[in-house]
Amino acid sequence: MAPALTSAQKKELRQIAQSIVENGKGILAADESTGTIGKRLGSIGVENNEDNRRDYRELLFTLSKDSNIGSSLGGCILFEETLFQSASDGTSMVKLLQDHGIVPGIKVDKGVQPLPGTNGETVTQGIDGLQDRCKKYKAAGAQFAKWRAVIKIGDDMPSELGIQENAVTLARYATICQQEGLVPIVEPEVLCDGTHTLARCQEVTEKVLAAVYKACNDHHLYLEGSLLKPNMVTAGMQCPDQATPEQVAEATVVTLQRTVPAAVVGITFLSGGQSEENATLNLNAINQYQDPGRKPWKLSFSYGRALQASVLKAWQGKKENVAAAQKELQKRAYANHMACLGQYTGDVTGASGQESLFVANHTY
Repeated sequence: MAPALTSAQKKELRQIAQSIVENGKGILAADESTGTIGKRLGSIGVENNEDNRRDYRELLFTLSKDSNIGSSLGGCILFEETLFQSASDGTSMVKLLQDHGIVPGIKVDKGVQPLPGTNGETVTQGIDGLQDRCKKYKAAGAQFAKWRAVIKIGDDMPSELGIQENAVTLARYATICQQEGLVPIVEPEVLCDGTHTLARCQEVTEKVLAAVYKACNDHHLYLEGSLLKPNMVTAGMQCPDQATPEQVAEATVVTLQRTVPAAVVGITFLSGGQSEENATLNLNAINQYQDPGRKPWKLSFSYGRALQASVLKAWQGKKENVAAAQKELQKRAYANHMACLGQYTGDVTGASGQESLFVANHTY
């Protein structure tokens, strides 16, 4: 058994977790791997090299003070390269975020690998050496971490083996992070690929989350110093019967009520290939869903594509477009901030808007 956390450690973890999701704040997921960010840059004709990756991340982190971006974003997940990178003027990326009151975080997993004995299911790698990496990340300024597990819905999927292996691995990651002062984001993503119905997604998501929190309990995770990053409960992208935001909200909240302990500080949904606008509308409906006294967690966002699609379209890799691109980030972040409060009115449009951001079998 890992050494018990001290009272001081628990207090620090709890305060970090709370600060990320307080007052309608959410998370910008800017932790795309070198390969994935290359695809994003390639979509606007920009070469995937370190300078261009730095320029793009610098754009995201250097909004003006009067943008009030720190009122909408409480945290930002970074890829390792960015955590140790400096902007063109020599200021560290970590300090740029901190100057806005945004908590820096770090992606710590090493991606997925096939799980032997299954029909194409996967398990996430990266436990080996994780404790040492966490020490290094904490020293560099990171305050929270993210680890993504991937669950597929299909014929005979997910298997019990696939669910259990990913649940236990998430729990091991999370407890290691807490030992080193990093708040773990637990991310068991049920992919939206497929023709499955809303009801089937709910069934699988409930089973996965129940297994994850059983494993977290077995591993003595300090829940008050953790966050959950789940999928919303939606029909598969290829399902002909798509749900309304209200139906998504009910299925999602009921699923969480049945599986997620009240001690968990916040739930920061992934966007999962939804369009920017749909991700915001669904989050708003989730927060508007009326079931008094039974939503004990902050219900927020941890969006990558759904915060950046319009930014990339506006930027096009050109210095003269930086201000316009930053305005797109400000608008989308504010729209999702309002959705966290259940007050989004659908009046924020971006360059990407309703465009689908779905990527089959998505990897980071």
